[in-house]
Amino acid sequence: MSDRSGGRGGRVVVVGDVIDDVVVRPEGPVTHDSDTRAQIVRREGGSAANMACWLATTGVPVTFVGRVGAADVERHTAALQAFGVDALLVGDAEQETGRIIILLDDDGARTMFTDRGANLGLLPQDVPAGLVEGAALLHLSGYSLVEPGVRSTAVALLARAREAGVPVSVDPSSASFLREVGAASFLAWTAGSALCFPNSDEARVLTGADTAEEAAVALSRSYGLVAVTCGAHGAVVAAGGLVLGTVAPEPVQTVDSTGAGDAFCAGFVGAWVSSDPGGLVAGEAGARLARDAVGRMGARPPRSADRPTDDFPRVPTPSQHRRPA
Repeated sequence: MSDRSGGRGGRVVVVGDVIDDVVVRPEGPVTHDSDTRAQIVRREGGSAANMACWLATTGVPVTFVGRVGAADVERHTAALQAFGVDALLVGDAEQETGRIIILLDDDGARTMFTDRGANLGLLPQDVPAGLVEGAALLHLSGYSLVEPGVRSTAVALLARAREAGVPVSVDPSSASFLREVGAASFLAWTAGSALCFPNSDEARVLTGADTAEEAAVALSRSYGLVAVTCGAHGAVVAAGGLVLGTVAPEPVQTVDSTGAGDAFCAGFVGAWVSSDPGGLVAGEAGARLARDAVGRMGARPPRSADRPTDDFPRVPTPSQHRRPA
């Protein structure tokens, strides 16, 4: 898609999902058809928005574009700006902000119940003219490609980047959704991107390979650099049909794996855009941020000014559900 290399500096534009996460950690076995004591927190989330926040902590200038319910524009804008992200959020008068219920098990693994909400209404004109064209990199969450309602917008942004010679990074995001749309379609939409960050399940869906190494090699023939994340086993980095090496993780107690992949993407992209240190060094930068992400509940970096999170997202009033004339 682009002959530009990393290390060119400049602003990264991230486009995609912004979500309200409701994270549930049961304090014991789940009691069906009755009550179970649990720790429940609400956090601003969304794969693309999370990645933008982690990326901003690396010192790279970041602009995030997304869509939320009209009642939540101010809240989500402030949440992104708190990490130094330039937030361009469009308020949707009809759809509420997307929500995900995340159920954690004892190992921090997740079961997720997803309502995409306003994310499905993202339009090409929501991304200002010249923003993609002047970027050092465009990052897209795969959620914007697997959903029919927003796919045309994502494809249009890829075309804008291709025409301007702007490199693209893509996070496939969901193995189950990739199965729905089919590997061939996803690969066709994103082939030629400079960077691709599937986890091991997503990589196997996209390639049919048995191992992360085999999947990384196969995908590296479609993308410039591929980093297949493997949870506690680190990541496999490949380019040009060859495995460059494996990034070994540092031991850490996993509290919540939500956002770990987004943090890895951010660390990798931050290094690649800033200095183009090579795939393995960039992967190590990603692993360091991912380690920080899994050690706490929530998908974004910690901040000292975090407000209480026991409140739930506001529900728009009936007048906010009507489409403006």
